[in-house]
Amino acid sequence: MLVSTILDRRPVDREILRLAVPALGALVAEPIFLLADSAMVGHLGVAPLAGLGIASAVLQTIVGLMVFLAYSTTPAVARRLGAGDERGAVSAGVDGCWLALVLGVVLAAGWAAAPFLVGLFGASPDIADQAAQYLSVSMLGLPAMLLVFAATGLLRGLQDTRTPLAVAVAGFAANILLNYVFIYVAGLGIAGSALGTVAAQWGMVLVYAIIVVRHARRVGASLLPHHTGIGRTARSGGWLFLRTVSLRAAMLLAVFVATRLGPDELAAFQVTMTIFATLAFALDALAIAAQALIGKGLGSGDLPSVRAVLRRCVQWGIGAGVVLGAATVALSPFAAGLFTSDPSVAALLPLSLAIIGVGAPLGGYVFVLDGVLIGAGDARYLALTGLANVAVFVPLAVAAAVWGGHDATGLAWLTAAFAFGYLGARAVTLGLRAHGRTWMRAGATV
Repeated sequence: MLVSTILDRRPVDREILRLAVPALGALVAEPIFLLADSAMVGHLGVAPLAGLGIASAVLQTIVGLMVFLAYSTTPAVARRLGAGDERGAVSAGVDGCWLALVLGVVLAAGWAAAPFLVGLFGASPDIADQAAQYLSVSMLGLPAMLLVFAATGLLRGLQDTRTPLAVAVAGFAANILLNYVFIYVAGLGIAGSALGTVAAQWGMVLVYAIIVVRHARRVGASLLPHHTGIGRTARSGGWLFLRTVSLRAAMLLAVFVATRLGPDELAAFQVTMTIFATLAFALDALAIAAQALIGKGLGSGDLPSVRAVLRRCVQWGIGAGVVLGAATVALSPFAAGLFTSDPSVAALLPLSLAIIGVGAPLGGYVFVLDGVLIGAGDARYLALTGLANVAVFVPLAVAAAVWGGHDATGLAWLTAAFAFGYLGARAVTLGLRAHGRTWMRAGATV
């Protein structure tokens, strides 16, 4: 009753939650799968779990660099929708899908480079072998991953986050089932985990293809690519690509340092960052709502609503971070057994997981402001300040590697450097921008 009363008084809250709650379900579905995947692979032994950590870092770097396919498509579609041009909105989304297909095919052709990419981390031969098995199979699913990004961005821009939720839940449920069958029943080990993921991803693409075709026919939009539209998406995505490069550079540096700490520490860090990703995906639901609503508001020229969305999303982000962080801290002493049966790895986890929990409110603030500026098309600022944020993190990571120690304390220092040092730098640069008005540019296009 109290929640209903609050929402009745705040229309902007209703809009935020209408988009954020389904987006939350879709986003959490992926890290839940990753948690289940880590748990299944983790029970194969330390080497497969550590190998999964390296392979995941490489794969998520490749895929993460392409996230602009969703993040540039969502505001482009939303701005046109806000300006009353629904046909143009769908056409912008179709162009994003074509760009995703081309990039995905090009990237998948590099599957043979998996052993070389894994070798860059300098892991022991048994860990490197496990990582190469997982990565070489997973790269065959890259076109599917990118198509899902672009199609999801189209639907979010159309203010629809429920359909991506349904597709994500079905896809990741199938993913978990297939992974279990391929890992344990077929006895394929870590390669079976990758195979199950690829199969589920292509199934999701088939569903999205049907949905996109229906939207195009509904508004009379062409399914053929438009040179101008693809070029615009590529240009706006270029800055977001650079912004994502800085994010992945920070993640890769953290994994590199964890590798130097030792195999047990690397395995524990894989679990720690999986928990971080789970929290980040959950908090990112508000960022996605902000992207869609900010883009639509700027497209229609309604600047007061844009400022209201900013203010309320930040409040929701910090509050959600407090709740999720408290739960993570409370569960940190007991969570290790879910991810590994190795006592040495389990002993490393509680302190680092608690640090992730304490830093969650800061993460909520950062992720929401990131979504606001992406929705506004302020990608250039995000890219340039992203480089500065990495520059802050580098000496902190180096200090953790040199003075942290090869134990739970060393892992905790590395986790803190990321959760407070790197995210803290992002909070400063994003906060300074959001409190001004430079990013509030109205119109159907940026």
